[in-house]
Amino acid sequence: MESSLTPIAPITLDATDRRLLALLQEDAGRTNQALAEAALTSPATCLRRVRRLEAAGVIRRRVALLDPAALGAGLTAFAEVTLDRQGAEHLAAFEQRAVAEPAVQQCHRSSPGPDFMLQLQVPDMPAWHALVQRLFTQDANVRNVKSYFSVHCAKFETRVALPGG
Repeated sequence: MESSLTPIAPITLDATDRRLLALLQEDAGRTNQALAEAALTSPATCLRRVRRLEAAGVIRRRVALLDPAALGAGLTAFAEVTLDRQGAEHLAAFEQRAVAEPAVQQCHRSSPGPDFMLQLQVPDMPAWHALVQRLFTQDANVRNVKSYFSVHCAKFETRVALPGG
């Protein structure tokens, strides 16, 4: 898996870059031609700039956003995980196990407070219980897990605010 948390040096974005990024955050499935038209630029310029933004790490990847409930995975959980031992090797070992688990959508190391904050998506409570056994209970270094369940999502957004725009 790619290391999406690796810091990159910020790059300077002009108005065209910001338009392209805003349009891609709205719909990354546009053809280059449609993207160029919407961004008021030529297809060649559009393609060159998008490739530059990808190479610079500004665009990590392009994905389709799926509705978990439509796919039978309607239970969203958030877990605060505290480890017994916080040495670098222990943190890395838990992180590796967490990111390998398909139900884990996001894994953040946090400070202060718990060592990790996880966002998880599972079909139902039996699946949650199985995940708890796999990821938390079987790991002797997990000291505490505090879980929260979403009962209503008022906002879900993947868009990042663009600087200078």
